[in-house]
Amino acid sequence: MRKVWHLRVIAAAVALQAPLAAAAVADAQPAKVTIGKVIGGDGFHLPSYVALDQGFFKAEDLDASLVELDPKTQVTAVLSGNLDCAPIPSGGAQAALSGAKITYIVGQSLKSQWTIVTKSGVDKAQDLKGKILGYGQPGSSDYDEIQAVLHRFFQMDAGKDYKVIAFQGQPERIAALVNDNIQAAGLTVPHAAVAEQAGLKVLLLTGDYIPRAGGTIWCSAEFVQKNPETVKRIVRAMARAVMYFRDNKQGSIAVLRHHIGSIKNDEEAGLIWDRVHNTFGAEVPKDLFHEIFEIAPADHDRGAAVAREQAVAGSGAVFGARPARSDAEGNELRADQHRGAGESELVTPRCCAAAASG
Repeated sequence: MRKVWHLRVIAAAVALQAPLAAAAVADAQPAKVTIGKVIGGDGFHLPSYVALDQGFFKAEDLDASLVELDPKTQVTAVLSGNLDCAPIPSGGAQAALSGAKITYIVGQSLKSQWTIVTKSGVDKAQDLKGKILGYGQPGSSDYDEIQAVLHRFFQMDAGKDYKVIAFQGQPERIAALVNDNIQAAGLTVPHAAVAEQAGLKVLLLTGDYIPRAGGTIWCSAEFVQKNPETVKRIVRAMARAVMYFRDNKQGSIAVLRHHIGSIKNDEEAGLIWDRVHNTFGAEVPKDLFHEIFEIAPADHDRGAAVAREQAVAGSGAVFGARPARSDAEGNELRADQHRGAGESELVTPRCCAAAASG
């Protein structure tokens, strides 16, 4: 009888422990995370692609997936809880400045990668007058940034001096350029490099004129508050992906070919890696942050643009040595004039007035 009673006690103990063990196993499962991906891939977001393909998310015990959506939809999905995080600096910053509960967690690109790519016959920005340009959707970073550069530095406005057609992905813009449906397009450096192989040319880089950061990842405040350890893992995975992309060309080529829709071969991918591999960082550099936000507090227009783009880095030409920049009259600009010319004419967006005047 005592032996039977002892076995029953053991069985009861095992039965009680079973749910606890199951719960422990459940807790040990990788944390699921959804992060937005721009349609056709984006040069600003390469570290997130590396983190997925090279296993840095997995190494942090994250079951991460990239969800392909247009930028505006990504931000909306984060705010509605249908997407955990979005690498959309402009939309995220605008939402935050408008009072939305959204939080920046980690950066990706430290330099602007937007370019204006054209066909032959367009040799300077002023030649874009009367032409049709291909941008992303209104509110996307290229739409805002390229329009700002053309307005501030060349006194050209969309609708008045040139027409705009919106595209979802960058590969479609290249095809439209080749087919002469448009005469210029906003492309990130990886797509611009592919366009060069097709006989097109880079007219200018917006990073030569204004600073910004690209691919900064925003998550809903609720997600960050409820999952602090998961957020730390995302940041660590991204930091490791940045270092990998800086140093590992061969592995990065595979990632580029997988995620950038316009790349056709390893040679193109290698050329792109040569140009951009040292332009990424997960950090917010203190000196550049200070330069952008504090050096010229009276420069409201620049402050608004930077606040919207969460810019944390100085500008620079990714494509190598480029000719001196000029204003609309063709006068060469000094280094201290590159970011000031024409800025007083830009109207501060309503969403950013407080940040610009603070």
